This record gives sequence, structure tokens and C-alpha cells, in this order.
Amino acid sequence: MRVASIFAAGVIGLCGMASFASAEGAHTMVTPDDVKWGPAPKVLPAGAEAAVLFGDPTKEGLFALRLKVPSGYAIAPHTHPADEVVTVVSGTTNLGMGETADRKAAKALPAGSFFALPPGMAHFVYFDEETVVQITTTGPWGIKYVNPADDPQKSQ
Repeated sequence: MRVASIFAAGVIGLCGMASFASAEGAHTMVTPDDVKWGPAPKVLPAGAEAAVLFGDPTKEGLFALRLKVPSGYAIAPHTHPADEVVTVVSGTTNLGMGETADRKAAKALPAGSFFALPPGMAHFVYFDEETVVQITTTGPWGIKYVNPADDPQKSQ
């Protein structure tokens, strides 16, 4: 039940951003000027922006979303309920694996890099510069923090 609540709360923030959600059987094309940024879901630390490019993260099915984060941004160790396929569009993502945010063990992934994580794999990310990543996965989207105290919704 708690995990379901985290998923629901996390995706509620994305509901209004699904302007590019496509109808079944339709195609979608998005140019950089078409990307409409809005606040990221509350399950993420404050300061990030998100844009849904395709699909609806609150529903079953494929979706693509971009996340823009400022320099100094970090997401504590967490897991996702489905495969996550991520491309670094600009900037650099520092990705570390495991349940502890050991920055010395993270790998710097510059623009053009790609990574894919299976469901339930604990990882963390941090950013030393403004960065945009594109996440492709299936909904409903959610995050489960390894340490529940890291969930930004706990401090609200």
C-alpha cells in the first residue's frame, strides 16, 4: 500500500504535463522548441523540471519524459518498478549503483551517454552541472527510496 501511495503521489505531478500524450496508433514528433517544461513530480527533490514527450506516466504503457536538473541536484538511492532506459541529452549524469550514495563509486556519463536499469535495481544520481536526461519506461511511473526518510514528500 505504501509503495502504491508513493507511485500515485509521484505521478500526480505529471498529469498536467502529458500534452504530448498520443492516441493509440498515432505518431508523435517533438522538436526542442515544442518541449513544455513544468515542475517535476513531488517524489523528486525540489528544483527539477519535467516534460512528458509521449504517453502518460500515470497510466499503463510506454512513455518518454525529459528531466532537467540544476547543478548540485541529487537523487538519493532508489529503485523503480519497471525497466528504465535513459539517455543523457545535455550535461553530465553521475550514476552510482547500490543502496548507499558513494559518490566515489559513481560513473560520469556525459551528453550522448545511455544506460538501462532493470526493475528494482538500487541506484543514485547526482549532477555537477545543469543536465537534461530522457527517460523511457512503462507506467505507472514511480520511485521507491531505499531510505524512506530520503523521500522529499516526507518533509512536506
